[in-house]
Parts: sequence; C-alpha cells; structure tokens
Amino acid sequence: MIFPRLLSIFLLAAVSAFAFAEEQTPHQILESAATTIAERLDGNKERLEANPDELYMVIDEILLPHFDTRYAGYLVLGKHWRSASDEQRTRFIDVFYKFLLRSYAKGILEFDQQSIRFFPPRGEQDEKRVIVKTEMKLEDGTEIPVNYSMRNSKDGWRVYDVRIEGVSYIQNYRNQFNAEISANGIDSVIDRLADETAAKEAANVEAETT
Repeated sequence: MIFPRLLSIFLLAAVSAFAFAEEQTPHQILESAATTIAERLDGNKERLEANPDELYMVIDEILLPHFDTRYAGYLVLGKHWRSASDEQRTRFIDVFYKFLLRSYAKGILEFDQQSIRFFPPRGEQDEKRVIVKTEMKLEDGTEIPVNYSMRNSKDGWRVYDVRIEGVSYIQNYRNQFNAEISANGIDSVIDRLADETAAKEAANVEAETT
C-alpha cells in the first residue's frame, strides 16, 4: 500500500546528521540526509530488523532534532488544538511521535538512496517555508512525486509534512482523528495511540524472545 510507504519515506527523509551547518539549504539537508541514512544502514539492516528497539534508538537519535513534532501535532489536531489543554497537547505530541516511529520505522530498512531524485529549487526561496520536491522510484519502476514541507523555526529548518502523489500525512491523520475527537474527546485518541504503541512494543519483545 502507498500510504504506509509515505510515512516510511517521511521518516527517512527527516533523518539528518547532527553536524548540519546553519547555512545549508533545505535541499542540501535532505540530500545529506539520504546519504547519512544510507551509511547508517549499510551492513546493519538484518541486525536492526531483528532488534526493533535498536532501530528505534537509531532513528530517534538522528530524527527527533530535525522533526518539528510540535508544529506537526498542531496541524494534525487542527481546530481541536485550541480547546486542548497544555497537558493534552504535550501528551498528544509525544504519543503521536512514538506511534509514527514504531508503526513505520521498519520502512527505513527498505531505503535505497539510488531510488530518490531531488529536483533543484526554482526561483526565489521563501525564508520561512519551502517545499523540497523529489521523485521516488519503486521496485516496479513506477515514479512517484514526493514533496517535503519544511519550515525555518527558531531551531533551524525542520520537516513537518510530506505529500506523496498529493496526499499529505498531516491531512490524512487530521481526517482520521477529527471525528473521533469530536465524538469522544482528545483523550480517547491519545489513549488509543498509546495502547497501539504499547501493543507493538510488546509484540516486538515477544518476537525477540521466540
């Protein structure tokens, strides 16, 4: 299915090394990210696949500083952000990030640097927001446009959304959560995501011990 690939691609594209210089452009950051993740995976895919916790730690170590979790959470909650308490916002941001990480981390292991084509920026670039356009080639040769949204926050350029064939992960989850929050409240979504994440962790532990 395409959408699970979307989140996997989002995770790998958001990955970047700690040493990025401030003068690097968003395009340079993502191009460097592709090289960085390829180097980290080289020769380690089987071990990381067999040890999900180690895979989570590797991704978390290099992803979190460059993933705008708060802004992404704000966009996903949409109108419900205003009515949520500070505690609920913090809990949602934390559990949503963990849910994404544990749901789609293994997609990183399929990453092939040669499958990504980066398109150069055109015209003058906005100083606050930019869309980095790329194209992903699947195993069957199909070429799919993937556009990464980044914004220049106080902590530098950070990824917050990705669109594959026009489908935004932000919009996808906002649509999923909106009805549930309207009917049962934001705590219902937080608790469900926490339960699903815990279930995935438990399944990983069971798989490792069998």
